Amino acid sequence: MTYQHCQVPQGESIKLENGRLQVPDHPIIPFIEGDGTGPDIWRAAVRVLDAAVDKAYDGRRAISWMEVFAGEKAFNLGLGWLPEETLRAFKEFLVGIKGPLTTPVGGGIRSLNVALRQELDLYVCLRPVRYFNGVPSPVKRPQDVDTVIFRENTEDIYAGIEWEAGSPEARTVIEFLREQMKVAKIPFPDATGIGIKPISRPRTERLIRAAIEYALKHGRQSLTLVHKGNIMKYTEGAFKSWGYELAAREFRSQCVTARESWILDNKDRNSALSDEEIARMIDPGYDMMTPDQQQAVREEVGATLASLMATHGNGQWRDKLMIKDAIADIALQQILTRAKEFDVIATMNLNGDYLSDALAAQVGGIGIAPGANINYLTGHAIFEATHGTAPKYANLDKVNPGSVILSGVLMLEHLGWQEAADMVIRSMEQTIGAKQVTYDFERLMEGATLLKCSEFAGALIENMKKAEG
Repeated sequence: MTYQHCQVPQGESIKLENGRLQVPDHPIIPFIEGDGTGPDIWRAAVRVLDAAVDKAYDGRRAISWMEVFAGEKAFNLGLGWLPEETLRAFKEFLVGIKGPLTTPVGGGIRSLNVALRQELDLYVCLRPVRYFNGVPSPVKRPQDVDTVIFRENTEDIYAGIEWEAGSPEARTVIEFLREQMKVAKIPFPDATGIGIKPISRPRTERLIRAAIEYALKHGRQSLTLVHKGNIMKYTEGAFKSWGYELAAREFRSQCVTARESWILDNKDRNSALSDEEIARMIDPGYDMMTPDQQQAVREEVGATLASLMATHGNGQWRDKLMIKDAIADIALQQILTRAKEFDVIATMNLNGDYLSDALAAQVGGIGIAPGANINYLTGHAIFEATHGTAPKYANLDKVNPGSVILSGVLMLEHLGWQEAADMVIRSMEQTIGAKQVTYDFERLMEGATLLKCSEFAGALIENMKKAEG
């Protein structure tokens, strides 16, 4: 394809063949440097990523960077906020990376980030959160945090189906709800905004399938479905139910649910236990249930033992991926108090937004939190800094470039260039461990050396060189 405003560098396109990325030695990767502090952190990040690739592969591989435009830079060039060429480049070359973007004020696009995700159907927001030793933290044991969040990117309230209070559209929807659907819980129809929260089975299943496959590939111990299904039964509750059903249907030999593990463990400990005795053990309220409810629990126990005892019994379940769930508000508490219990999380859009930032706060903040938006079916992926543009720090060479650098690490891993990714991680550990940090960490660390954004990148590169030698 030809581009009017973007220059295509020498290199080759990444392809998807038989569900796997085919990555050449000189892949063309589009990038958006971002708004505000974006140019500062991108200049730092690209130096680090290029150095890591060069060192890891002795110059045999290199990324061919292709600048594309979005946000303020695109607008100032007269291209609009999100040019069609930019979308076309991400579609053609499959994998890209971006800095933070300004959300336009006023009507039109609600968020450039959301628009990119929805235009490319990047249904997984991947947010791994881990601790680097020495990073200032508000919690006692930040080293317990090692969690990967799979946040559904295309549905929930982020789908943008909403109408302003008092608008003709809102009044029409409210009238339909009150008159046709007999909803009596809208007491102020002229002063109520209305939003719709779509959660579908197909999009739930593709997210949870990706999360399970990731957990199995990386040897993770558990997957937690985080939801508010006790209140929103037909959206978030369905998300949980569909997740359990998918795990049992497609990954039966490789996983076990928490409830199944209780049944199997009790039987392993005492093979003489009856189904009813086990039912009482796994459901403390068993004796307060109706006869029909009690029968359902007994049948659940019997069916689990009949179908899984041979393959999951006698302790075999301990080596399986544990599938469990947690109510969202409790999960937000327990990621603070029991961080080790959360390995991989799959959740919906809004819950994932809260959880990823809350976890990031424990390990140094979103300034060092990476992110990716991926469609595993088409191969499209955009890796991104997870923080905002921070315009008051623009062009000061001051802010922490960690988020976009670590997002670049995710990108290298996605490409299969693990050696280069590992090199950046080791250098990051060494540099932060030596207390060579930017202002956000330096002000909270005793005896730290204050580095500019560009100097931090230089320290990372220097530590990579030393490690190699």
